[in-house]
Amino acid sequence: MSAPIAHGGGITAAAAAFGGRQEDWLDLSTGINPCPVALPDIPARAWHRLPDRHLVDEARRAARDHYGSGEILPLPVPGTQSVIQLLPRLIEDDRIAVTDNKVAVTDNKVAVTDKRIAVVSPTYGEYARAFASAGFAVDAVDDLAAIGSEHRLTVVVNPNNPDGRVWPTDTLIAAHDRMKAAGGLLVVDEAFGDTDPALSLASCAPQLSNLIIFRSFGKFFGLAGLRLGFAIARGDILARFEDWLGPWAVSGPALSIAGSLLRSDVSAICSRINERCTGLHAVLKGAGLRMAGGTAFFTLVADARAGDIYTHLCRHHILVRKFDYAPDWLRFGLPPDPAADRRLGEALQRFER
Repeated sequence: MSAPIAHGGGITAAAAAFGGRQEDWLDLSTGINPCPVALPDIPARAWHRLPDRHLVDEARRAARDHYGSGEILPLPVPGTQSVIQLLPRLIEDDRIAVTDNKVAVTDNKVAVTDKRIAVVSPTYGEYARAFASAGFAVDAVDDLAAIGSEHRLTVVVNPNNPDGRVWPTDTLIAAHDRMKAAGGLLVVDEAFGDTDPALSLASCAPQLSNLIIFRSFGKFFGLAGLRLGFAIARGDILARFEDWLGPWAVSGPALSIAGSLLRSDVSAICSRINERCTGLHAVLKGAGLRMAGGTAFFTLVADARAGDIYTHLCRHHILVRKFDYAPDWLRFGLPPDPAADRRLGEALQRFER
C-alpha cells in the first residue's frame, strides 16, 4: 500500500499546527464552489427509508438530462473517489475482454505487473495510487500521444487538476479509438468541467464504447460533504460498478437532492463561480503573483517562494494547497465573497518579499 496523498481541506491539521479556531480559518485549499446552493426540500421518507429504486432512477434520469448523455443513464456513486478505487478491478483479470457490447470471458491470463496504466500527469494523485496499490505498473505521461498499445487503461482529467490543461474533444475521441483498438479503456475525469459544458464528452459517450466519464456533483453545487458523483459508461461497466459498490451505496437524501438540483437552472451558479474566479485573479495579480493555470474553481500560482508564502498564509489562518512534487506551486481555491478577497489580499501584501 502506497502512502496516503495529502489533499486540500485539512483545516483541522492546519489549525492544530498554526492555532486559531477552525471556523475562523479561510479555506482556499480545495476546488469547491465556496457559495453552496440552497438545499431543496427533502421528503422525510428519504431520511426514514432505505433509498428505494425510484430515487435512484430519478437521479439517473436527471443526471442524463443535465449532462446530456443521451441513452446512457449515469450511475450515482458515493463520490467519484469510490469508483476510482474500483478501476483496477475492471482490468485485473485478463479473462475479461472489453468488447463493444459485452464482457467476454477468455482463457488469456497475463500477470498484473505486465499490464501498464497511463495517467496524463501531473494530475489528481489517487488514480496512480489506486493502480499502484493493486500492483499495476503506472506510467506518468505528459501527453495523450504517449499512450501505446501496452496500456490497458489511460486516465486524463479534463480540465486538469491542478494546472487547468484542457484537451479538445477530437483529441480525446482519437485517444479513445486508439485505446479501443488495443482492447483498453479511456477514463476522462470531468470533475471541474461544469462551467464549460462544451468540454464534456458525455454527449459522445453512447458512441464511444470504451470510454468512462466521471462527474463530480459536490464541487459545482458546493455540497462536497454530500459525497456524490456520477459515472457515465456503457451498461455492462456501470452494472459492474453498481454490483461492486453494493446495495444502498448512495443515501436517499443525496439522491433526492441530485434529482432536484440537476433539473434546476444552473446559470446563476455558473455566474457566481465565474465572479468569484475574477475576484481571486484580481487579488493574485495585485499581489504580483504569476498565475500558471487553473480552472473556474481554482488558480495555480508558480513562485519560487511558494513554501514561504504557504507558511505566511497559514500564520494568517488562510489555507491554500501546496504540492510535494512541485515545491514552487500553490493552488488557490475561490474565496466566498469580496470580504474574503480583501482578507487574502491584505495577507499577501504583508508577505516579506
